[in-house]
Amino acid sequence: MTPLRRNAYLGLAQAASLVLVCFLASVSTVFAQTSVTTYHNDNYRTGWNSSETVLTPANVNSSQFGLLTTVKLDDQVDAQPLLVSSVNITAGGNQGTHSVVYVVTENDTVYAIDANAGTVLLSQNLGNPVRSPLGCNNNGPNVGITSTPVIDTGSNTLYLIAYTQDSTGPAYRLHALDLGSLADKITPQVVTASHALTNGTTFVFNATYQRQRPALLEANGNIYAGFGSFCDFAANVSRGWQLGWNAATLAPLSANQLNDAQPTSPDTFFLSSIWMSGYGLAADDSGNILFVTGNSDYSGTTYNGVTNIQESVIAVSANLTNVVDLFTPSNQSSLDQSDTDFGSGGVLVLPDQPGSTPHLAVAAGKDGNMYFMNEDSLGGYSPNKNNVLGTYPIGGCWCGQSYFVDPTDGLARVVSSGGNNVDVWKLETSPKPKLVGVSRSPAVRSGAQDPGFFTSVSSNGNANPIIWALSRPVSQQSNAIALYAFNPESGKNMTQLFRGAAGAWPNTGGNANLVPVVANGKVYVASYKELEIFGLTQQAVKGQTKKQAK
Repeated sequence: MTPLRRNAYLGLAQAASLVLVCFLASVSTVFAQTSVTTYHNDNYRTGWNSSETVLTPANVNSSQFGLLTTVKLDDQVDAQPLLVSSVNITAGGNQGTHSVVYVVTENDTVYAIDANAGTVLLSQNLGNPVRSPLGCNNNGPNVGITSTPVIDTGSNTLYLIAYTQDSTGPAYRLHALDLGSLADKITPQVVTASHALTNGTTFVFNATYQRQRPALLEANGNIYAGFGSFCDFAANVSRGWQLGWNAATLAPLSANQLNDAQPTSPDTFFLSSIWMSGYGLAADDSGNILFVTGNSDYSGTTYNGVTNIQESVIAVSANLTNVVDLFTPSNQSSLDQSDTDFGSGGVLVLPDQPGSTPHLAVAAGKDGNMYFMNEDSLGGYSPNKNNVLGTYPIGGCWCGQSYFVDPTDGLARVVSSGGNNVDVWKLETSPKPKLVGVSRSPAVRSGAQDPGFFTSVSSNGNANPIIWALSRPVSQQSNAIALYAFNPESGKNMTQLFRGAAGAWPNTGGNANLVPVVANGKVYVASYKELEIFGLTQQAVKGQTKKQAK
């Protein structure tokens, strides 16, 4: 052992009498640090942190793991927290290098919080949020920053879209904030767009009627965002948009994707929204952007896969000029008629796999079918059958999938979270790709809201995987959400390692589409007016440190 490391451990031993939070903050420097800079960890949206050396199935239990600290915030959080392991804070009273967790609220406030101690280092309010847009009740009372931002550590920039009540009406602005000061690096870009309809008229983006819910994506040197509606209200003037901007200048791309470009509808109902319960737009290795769309008209007659592409997985070129591929379920018409959106869930792009079909993807929606697709040929549309690799029942999915590689066989796993259970599916690539269910968790209770929830996965390489999940409120009377941890290696019936209260959610009319963030021995859960930080207790950390020192 080097003198430097020996002194570090002696220092830790001498710190045993300090308060728990300070002790844990000092310990964190011993272990390798991981950053989480985008929704679900990467642009595939796997939700997998494969560099977690601290938390294991052996120590994540009620006696060694629990809530460390709670940070008070000014409003509801709908976005996933993001984490940068080393940031030079250049403003405020806590300047210097910190591991920082970034949290945004529906009050249009951005927080930079010390990821270990829970101290608020900086906060910045970006304007007045919009109160109850169109009277839609599946938001909080305020709608400000809803979607998960994205961080570019190379340029030290946090990108987000804020919704503000201006004197002229609601407006969206794309911000590029400095990580160290939370100041705008560039003049914020007001979100505007237009697109030609098939009759030659021009349809103009109107922020009053469009909701920006899916997590932002940085890819191809651009920032991308998807837009849907508020509660399907004003469906005569609301349509699904995909927009993009140059990351360096915030200049809008010259093209955009409008999912319904038809000038008329039998019931004057357009939409084809991108909402995905907050899941992020994904990117594949070719730079294509993938997302899932929701319902359009209730007649179920306007789909044609070209000028109206509802109820579909869509891949769009990096410059947004054209649709390069799509998959639409054969029952798209009945999904429209019953408001059973395919687009209630997001699309997970699997990392490259061995075999003849290396590029794969999965997506599921309200009807509970998870579609397994060849990402190089998504399947198109047929009214008679689904041209996909497989269809698997997972339960109603206001949710999104995760992914990891299993240590026992080295094969990929897809984690679904429809209904009330986590299901783990093994990917078999020979003789042809298929998913095989291998384990199921105990129920994750979410009785007061729509079925499905969100997961993350942590492991040390392929060893010691843990699946983390956040429930939705059980009832209007019991509006708490809970953090769960499951061991996917514990057999067909997964062992529950941990369950603990993880914040409140009084807005039971609006789904808690929350995602746990796991990194560096901590789990971060943002909810209503607070961020909760979980980790190993003081005694457990002492034992971990001694073990590392041997």
